[in-house]
Amino acid sequence: MASTVARVTTITARSDKSFDDAVAAGVARSNATLRNVSGAWVKDQKVEVSGGKITAWQVTLEVTFVLDD
Repeated sequence: MASTVARVTTITARSDKSFDDAVAAGVARSNATLRNVSGAWVKDQKVEVSGGKITAWQVTLEVTFVLDD
């Protein structure tokens, strides 16, 4: 029976468009740096506000990647 071992790392990503865009940017950047990215959990969300309007969306992601043998 084969087994796998994974690691989880925390990253933050920011967007001036939406939470979805921030998540997509974080996953894309993680995938460019880490091998075998298998998932991400949105741990936290927050917005930046200026003049009563949302100016940025930020997420904290727990990114899981499977370690090479």
